[in-house]
Parts: sequence; C-alpha cells; structure tokens
Amino acid sequence: MAPRPSAPSFEHHAPGRLGTGEPAPRVSWTVPAADPDYRQRAARLEVVLTSPDGTEEVTTHELGGAEQVLVPWPARPLRSRERASVRVRVRDRDWGPWSEPGRIEAGLLDPADWRAELIGPAWEEEAAALRRPARLRREFTLPVGVVRARLYLTGHGLAEAEVNGRRAGDEELTPGWTSYRHRLRYAAFDVTEHVRPGRNAIGIWLGDGWWRGRLGFGGGTLDVYGDRLAALAQLEAVTADGGVVTVATDGSWTAGYGPILSSGLYDGERFDARLHDPDWSRPGHDGGSWSPVRVEGPPGVPLVAPQGPPVRCVEELRPVGIVDKGEGRFIIDFGQNHSGRLRVRARGPRGAVVRMRHAEILVDGEPATGPLREARATDELVLSGEPIEWEPRFTVHGYRYAEVSGWEGGLGPDDVVSRVLHTDMRRTGWFECSDGLVNRLHENVVWSLRSNFVDIPTDCPQRDERLGWTGDIQVFAPTAAFLYDTAGMLSSWLRDLAAEQAEQDWVPPWVPYFPLEPFRSMPKDPYAVWSDAAVLTPDVLHERTGDRGVLHAQYDSARAHLEHVARAAGGDRICRGTEQLGDWLDPNAPPENPFEATTDKYLVATAYFAHTARRTAAIADAVGEHADAARYRALGDEVAAAYAREFLPDGRPKDDTQTAYALTTVFGLWPDDGARRAGTARLAELVREAGGRISTGFAGTPAVADALSMGGHTEEAYLLLQCTECPSWLYTVLAGGTTVWERWDSLRPDGALNTSSMTSFNHYALGSVADWLHRVVAGIAPAGPGYRRIRFRPEPGGSLTWAEAHHDTPYGRASAAWRLSGGELETTVTVPVGAEGDVVLPDGTSRRVRHGTHRFTCGFAPGRPGSAADGGDGDTAGDTGGDTDGAANA
Repeated sequence: MAPRPSAPSFEHHAPGRLGTGEPAPRVSWTVPAADPDYRQRAARLEVVLTSPDGTEEVTTHELGGAEQVLVPWPARPLRSRERASVRVRVRDRDWGPWSEPGRIEAGLLDPADWRAELIGPAWEEEAAALRRPARLRREFTLPVGVVRARLYLTGHGLAEAEVNGRRAGDEELTPGWTSYRHRLRYAAFDVTEHVRPGRNAIGIWLGDGWWRGRLGFGGGTLDVYGDRLAALAQLEAVTADGGVVTVATDGSWTAGYGPILSSGLYDGERFDARLHDPDWSRPGHDGGSWSPVRVEGPPGVPLVAPQGPPVRCVEELRPVGIVDKGEGRFIIDFGQNHSGRLRVRARGPRGAVVRMRHAEILVDGEPATGPLREARATDELVLSGEPIEWEPRFTVHGYRYAEVSGWEGGLGPDDVVSRVLHTDMRRTGWFECSDGLVNRLHENVVWSLRSNFVDIPTDCPQRDERLGWTGDIQVFAPTAAFLYDTAGMLSSWLRDLAAEQAEQDWVPPWVPYFPLEPFRSMPKDPYAVWSDAAVLTPDVLHERTGDRGVLHAQYDSARAHLEHVARAAGGDRICRGTEQLGDWLDPNAPPENPFEATTDKYLVATAYFAHTARRTAAIADAVGEHADAARYRALGDEVAAAYAREFLPDGRPKDDTQTAYALTTVFGLWPDDGARRAGTARLAELVREAGGRISTGFAGTPAVADALSMGGHTEEAYLLLQCTECPSWLYTVLAGGTTVWERWDSLRPDGALNTSSMTSFNHYALGSVADWLHRVVAGIAPAGPGYRRIRFRPEPGGSLTWAEAHHDTPYGRASAAWRLSGGELETTVTVPVGAEGDVVLPDGTSRRVRHGTHRFTCGFAPGRPGSAADGGDGDTAGDTGGDTDGAANA
C-alpha cells in the first residue's frame, strides 16, 4: 500500500492561515517515509469548501503523475470568507490512506466586500503638532448564537485591536510596510472567542510606524506617506442561522488620546501609565474624553491579503548579565544582538520615569550610541504608582545591551525580558561542523537574518535607516532561502519592487522607495548588484522552492530591468559612465568613502550585466517566453565578449583583486579554459599572499569562496573561511560578534569602534558565505528547481574533520553529512520522498540515488586539490533534468 502523506499546505502559507488572497491556492504535500521502490503515480484530493454560514461542498479530484509541490488548485475558486479543508492520498500500485486535512481560509477577495472606511481623530491640527497617536473605539450589539467572528484590520500607520478588553491575535507591527502608494496589506483575526451576545466594544491603538514616522538616514524624513494616522477595520460576526452582523469603521466611531505620548520605530515609545485605563475597550466604559472621528473614505489603493507570515514575538531572551551602575541605572546584557524590545515589571512612585536605551555594543562599559546615528532607540515608561508589566507596542530596536535608568530598587533577571521580534518564518536549514568558530559564524548569519527580516528584508535593525536595500537581499537570498521559508515574504516584497520600478522607471536601491540624498540627486541608473534583485531574487526563489509562479509574477519587472541596463550600457555593452556602487565596503576602500573600492565599479557592473542577461534568458525559458530567451542569451554572450575585451585584455583582469577574479569565474566570463585556470590560480595566490584575509565587499564576498572551489582551490577557500585576522569572518567572531557586521572592521583590532557614520553590527550581506557552507562544505545544493533533484558534493578542507547540513526542501528533509577518519571519508546523504540525488565524491565517483538514506566511503587526503563546486551560470530556471555536472545558480 502507498504511504500516508502529510497534511497539505497552500502556497507559502503557514497551516491554518486566515485571510489569504489566492482564490485558487496551489497545494503541496510531502511523504514522510516510503518503501525504497515507492513512486507516486497519481494523487487524489478531497476538497471541502465551507461557506461562512456553514454550508459544505465536497468534491474529489484525481491527478495523474508525480507532482506534489505547488500543484494547481483542482476545485472551483474560493469565494471571499470561504474555508477550505483538503485531504490527499497517493497511489503507487495501490491507493494509500488519506492524510490529515490541511486548512485555509480566504480573506476578502473582492473590493465590494469592504464596507469599512479609513477613520482617524478629527482634531487634525492639534494631532499634527503633538504627533501623539490616538485610539479609536466603538460599541456594538450582537445577537445570541454567534458561531464565527472575523476581524479584518489595516491602517495608515500601525494598528492593534482589542475586542472586549482582549487583544485580537498576536501579530506585531500590523499591517506591515508595503509600497503604500500602490497597495495596502490587511490582516485577518479570529475573534470568535472575544465576542458575546449583547453589548460589545472594539478599540484600536494607532502608531506612527512607517506611514508617518521618521524614515531614512541623514536625520530621516517625517510624514513620508502622510501626516494623519487612520485605521480601517471590519468585524463580521456570523450566527448559526446564517445571519451576519458587520461592524465597520465609519463616522459612528469615536477617537481619544490614550497613554502613548509618542511612538516611533527609530526613536522608541513614551507611555504614561497614569493615563491608561485597562477597561477602555470594554463595553460601558465612560472614562476618558472621546470625540467624533474624521472619515477619510476608502484607502485609494488595492487592499491585499498577506503572502507571507506576520511579525511576531518568536522568542524571549533572559539577561545573561546585569551591572548595577548606581542611582537606579543598570546595564543589561542579553548575550545576543537581535531585533526586539523589552518587557519590564516596574514599580516606583507616581510620575517617576523608567528609561530603556538600547545599543549593540559597549565601549568602556557604557552603551555605544554612535552606530545608532540619530535614532534615539529609547523607550520611556511614566509610572502610575502601581506595579506594572509593560512593553511598547509600536517600536522595535536592534540591540544586545539595554541601559535601564530611573529604576526603583534592585533589578533582577525576573524583572526584564527581551522579546525577539521578526517575521515568523519557518526554519528550514541547519549547518554544523567540527570548528566551533565556524559554527558561531553560521549562528551569527542566522541571527542577522532574523534581525533584518522584519516584514521586509532590511539592511540593519538599529539605526536611522532600516531600509529594504535591494543589493543586500540580492546577495543574501540564497542563504536566506536555505535557512528559512522566505518565499512568501520575499514574493510580497518583490511585488512592491515591481510597483516602485513601474512608477520610477528604475529599480531603486531600496524598496519600498522614497527619495533620500544623495540618491535623490543621482541619476536613475541601474545599480549593478542592487537593481539586479529584480532578476536574481525571483530566480533564487524559483531555484530553491520550485515556484514558477514567482517568475511569472516578476517577469515583466525582470525584463524591464535588463532592458534598462542594456540602454544604459549602450552599443559597446560596457556599463561605463553609469552611476554605480561597485564592490561596496571593500575593506581596502577609505572608511569614509566606500565608493572608492579597489575593483573597477564598471567591471563589477558589466560582469553583473552578463550574468543578469543569462539568468533572464533562463527565466524567459521557464515561463515560456522562448523568443525572449534566445534574444537574452545572445545579449549575454555579447556582454561577455565585451567584458573580455575591456577588462581581460591579456586574459586576466586589469584589476588584480579578489573581487575581479571571483566575479569573472563565478559568472563564467573567462574567454577560455586556459584563462580560467590561470585566473583562479592567481586568485588562490592572492588569498595565500594575504594570509587568508579577505579583500572583498558586497559584490565580491558572495562569489570568492565559490570561485576558489570552482577552480580546484578549495584549500584556499578554507583558508579564507578559517582566517582569524582582520578582515575575515572569524575575526568578527573572536571580537565578540553575535551577528554579521556591516564592515569587516566595525570593531577594530585595537578595540576601538569604527567611527564611520556607517557602522552596524547587524548586517547580513557579508554573511552570504553561509550559502557556500551549505552547498560546498556540507555538500547539499539544488540540482533542479525546488530540490526535486539534489546535488550532494561535499568538499572537505581546512582543519574540518566533519560537517553536516539539513534542509527542509519542498519534498521533505534532505541531509548531507561527512566525517574524515584514518584517510577515509564517510558520506551520508538523505533524499526525501519524491526527489532524487546525485552524489559526487571527492575521488570523482558519482551515483544517482532515490529517496532514503545512503552511505558512501572513499579515500581522502586532506589538502589535496578539491573538485569543482556548484557555481557559475548553470541555467537551472525551468530545468527538471540534465547531467550531474550542471552548475547551480551562484
């Protein structure tokens, strides 16, 4: 009998997700275990659609073949508010048992479903002057027999709702940050247990958030999207007889000030507990002053359901150290740099102020606030005289250390906890090896990802910036997609990228985009590495998840970007004369002028032009645009030839830098094999001459280890990895870093803080080396979209005696592990059901394997030249087969 599958999932949503926006969500399932000879030959899906009034419609659908990932929706499209429950069974020779059901619930799919309007406080001039956020409130009556209640919520700014004194859901920073000029996301909450027959009340807190709060560097900009806060909410209660009571934001609501005096993502929150009545959102409340609201009407842009998970508190960190500085001031160490905020249990006299200031590092035992630039990162609690447990609602900070002042009495570990906040993604990837420092480096990469995936992929979580820089996520996307299920979140962000690109006729350097100097005054040229996110980020998502839909959704954006690069480069195909950021933060560049990297920025840009053209061609093939694919392949070849003429005049780069050799190698731009061998040999020589110290910035770092491995110089790649001198990855670990730094020397070897205005201790871009750890050190990589074929090719080296990695692919968990002992290498791989693996061992032997666990042994002499690693310009988009030597997308 065939095995039992897992409960199905839908699109990239978590199980049981409410308020989804796809009327025909694609369905996926895994088979946890099966006999060695099992192969899915058909699947049967039972779909139960339940309308809000409880009416059920059951259909069964049989599908032939082996597809089990993002299978097209087989039933009729979902209608607004409908719930779907889907079971699946599979057939080999016989049908197996039904799975547990997977469930999903549609949101409001038609604009006509919305009755709510945006509302805010009516005292406009006063509110604008004080910048004090208000609260909104309404009472309503419900009949007996409510069986289901949903609250749909969004706003201009941030919104948090309470129904009868109970918070709706556990999401943070709702509705998140989208390109507000083009679309506004909403959230859906199950409030069935919150409501009751008779009188009810709903209240909504408002916060500045990204809508009108300070955004950007150079002091930032206020009111980027507007200066008035507003909420849009629609509560729908369904009774057993099918009746519906709708409570929507309109002119019947009231507004009033609450205890939040100010609220900002950069500066923090100020809360006066003397002004807080915990019963304010309960029926019959008569405290406070409530006034009529201002009705703004519909938002004017499409309301969209979430594609990815929300921001939540995902973990709590307890203090690992508390230093009493005297006079009610304490320095708290949480042991880990992260994004979050404090929850305190405070006490003290009425009117006393407890201040909480946040910092990434200490200098001379005190918080170093220089890296914050103009972000205050300070929360303030005005006490009422009664004990209180409190945390801010509408802010988030990046920190390891917190200074608490104004504290009454001693401060113990039970008085404060740090609440870790980020997008609540599912962990999918793990790595470990015999070198504890490398393990800590990998953990630092994980924490930098977590800290900077706060609704959008940001550059840093602590200072006056926190923008969706396109280049950072472009180079880091392969690492991110291994470690976490980022597909839903990044697909949503890419929609905003396409919207901003269409408006600006340019892929901007950050998304959502608003102009800031000096970029406001710079020409709208396509920035290599950064603007290439329009092509390379959806390409990576397809490669890692098998989701061809993201390629279809982003194809016009990708094509428009490539055409922009071609126009800017001109007929000679060289990106000279365009504005470029180049190999940003090359450690050899002047600290205050990262534009002056040692590698020609036009070499970087032209190399990326060739690579992006080839990847766009692969994407075009994957989405069926074969004429475009042929044209873009020819363009890529033209650019590669031009690159060789301009930057490799004698077969080697004009710039004798690690970045120049790395990009030329990984992007497949050497004119012939002889030049490639000589070039990678010279790269290895440069690394040896530097003693393993790295000399690359944002452009070169993702490529340098791969380039060495591809050239058979794996030992030099390990020399880079395991170097402990500045600049290097392990230098940051030995210097106490618990996240990846923006600069290789954010903290200098003499212990001094890098005083540049751009010094962050929590950036993920230079952590892109973790992708090489997964693919080359552990030896697990996709050989076909979505890991339907997996390449296992471990390359031991350095001082490592063992390494292993695990990844939850769309088909289930895949693993690779190796161990060196007595001149023998033992390799163990696990292939999930539905996939197959290509195992390539360092002695050159190879074997194709099906699902299950397989062990291999071969001789291995440490220090010998390694085999070629995954990298280069293999056209994996749309590929479902091919030989075992095909290269994965770098």
